[in-house]
Amino acid sequence: MDEDDTDFQPRILSNQSGAVVRVIDTGVVQKRGDRVTRSEEAALRLVKEYTRVPLPELYTADYFFKDGEEHGIFLMSLVDGSPLHVVWEGFDNGTKERICHELWGTVRQLRQIPRPPAFGHLYQCLADGSPSSDILLKDLNEPSSPILTDDDLQARIYKRYLHHNGGSFPENLPSILPRSSDSVFTHGDLTPRNIMVDSAGRITGILDWENAGWYPDYWEYANIMKPSKDGDWMAWMDSTKPQEWDITGIRKARRVLF
Repeated sequence: MDEDDTDFQPRILSNQSGAVVRVIDTGVVQKRGDRVTRSEEAALRLVKEYTRVPLPELYTADYFFKDGEEHGIFLMSLVDGSPLHVVWEGFDNGTKERICHELWGTVRQLRQIPRPPAFGHLYQCLADGSPSSDILLKDLNEPSSPILTDDDLQARIYKRYLHHNGGSFPENLPSILPRSSDSVFTHGDLTPRNIMVDSAGRITGILDWENAGWYPDYWEYANIMKPSKDGDWMAWMDSTKPQEWDITGIRKARRVLF
């Protein structure tokens, strides 16, 4: 994705609800919208400070209000390579396995990021200390109550589950939700569309950090295993995972909430 200075043409890389990403100059990307948040800015800065995980370099971050909602504008470096979901099927099994081990190494690095003292009392929060909008965790009430413990997180999931008619299912959800005393820094959306690789399958960048923050230690795996079209990649990530996590309860909750 190198740009030729003499032939440069602006182009849109992604146009999803709430965030438009476009190349605006040679090697420079603008990300703009109401899903471009202070928490993503905080995540980018934390990951750069504490890890060697490849990611876009954040040049500037600005914010403005439109129709009562805060919107963000990031200027970032353009990450070379191709999205993993575009090129995955072209790799042999050895390369696929290596990519997955490298991704689990990325997860391991992220888990070493310390929580800032200002929100060290929170069990779960985004990178700037704000509440998550994950469909399993978004509070039904405003303002959102803080999630201070694993028990709080379990209760939040169950409350949303019941609100969406989960009580009509026979499972006793609280008894099968995973428990964890460890809350670790997590990307939260580690999918092939957010992973850039070069032609040899080396990771060149991890994108889209808007969901990043502190979650239970099984959360990254649970999100990797969300139903998607990336079944082969999911199977490889499952077979290379560094430990076992039982996410039966999370899967049951998602059956209702998605």
